[in-house]
Amino acid sequence: MKALFKPNPGPGFELVDRPEPTPGPDDVKIRVLTTGICGTDLHLLEWDKSAQSMAQAPMIAGHEFYGEVVEVGSDVRKVKVGDRVSGEGHIVCGVCRNCRAGRRQMCIHTSSVGVQRDGAFAEFVVIPETNTWVHHGDISPELGAIFDPFGNAVHTALAFPLLGEDVLITGAGPIGLMAIAVARHAGARKIAITDVSPTRLRMAEDLGVDAAIDVSQSRIAEVQKELGMVEGFDVGLEMSGHPTALGEMIENMNHGGNIAILGLPTGDISIDWAKVVTHMLTLKGIYGREMYETWYAMSAMLGSNPALRTAISSIVTDVFPAAEWEQAFSAAKSAGRGKVVLDWSKV
Repeated sequence: MKALFKPNPGPGFELVDRPEPTPGPDDVKIRVLTTGICGTDLHLLEWDKSAQSMAQAPMIAGHEFYGEVVEVGSDVRKVKVGDRVSGEGHIVCGVCRNCRAGRRQMCIHTSSVGVQRDGAFAEFVVIPETNTWVHHGDISPELGAIFDPFGNAVHTALAFPLLGEDVLITGAGPIGLMAIAVARHAGARKIAITDVSPTRLRMAEDLGVDAAIDVSQSRIAEVQKELGMVEGFDVGLEMSGHPTALGEMIENMNHGGNIAILGLPTGDISIDWAKVVTHMLTLKGIYGREMYETWYAMSAMLGSNPALRTAISSIVTDVFPAAEWEQAFSAAKSAGRGKVVLDWSKV
């Protein structure tokens, strides 16, 4: 099969022939149709410090995908050949305390598809049946490829109740943009988002955000007044990992506000802990998706709300043949793009 392969530690991938993976008794083998390019994949391409700390070469990257089941193991019970599926990329041990308590997203022995084990930047990928999400109904290959990051947006946005609340999102990357649509679906009152990319802020406006704030030109506090807010934001969704974003979010929260943090910082962040304490703020770290409540929520929302489906689908701005992966990765690095998808039928 063709695959984007990293043969040795160091920058780059190679599009080469690799052996097809073989499913074990509890596994399914999937013909990959589309894959999304994630920020993690960009780190792996560059082989920077974060990549070196979490992955080992040789490896095949890629964890956001959609495909068709072509083979199932002898002990697979429900997934069938021909099913169209996406995959939960966090493979858990099943026996640690959190797994046994039903908190599998908190497993201390998690192995990630495309990071610690071969992934989906290939014509075929193998994952356990328990990690396979079967789509029922009409899901496009492009939308199916981004269920993983859509799940990040849903997990973050629904970490706290949103009905009637004023929501601040920092970072208008693809997941931040998805969070706009999720927060609107969940009944938020006013939604503001920050970034410095004019293109992404325009995308946010197209998604119906109440305020798209260029923080290189304006401050969040000024926009609060324009929105008629007098007590600060009730819920914050930090999606950027930028060193100043969390601090400014804290400055603009209402007393008793809740902040869900998905963005991974690249260094230390200084925040006003006295304000966190005296304003009685709650900060909650978010990683991946709740397994598998987030997946049920995603499918339910998309099935019940055509406008949400259209909004999430619109965040895919580019689809490249897998053979043009270098151009696709260059596009994914650009701050002026939404989600970039690789088409593995064209490799």
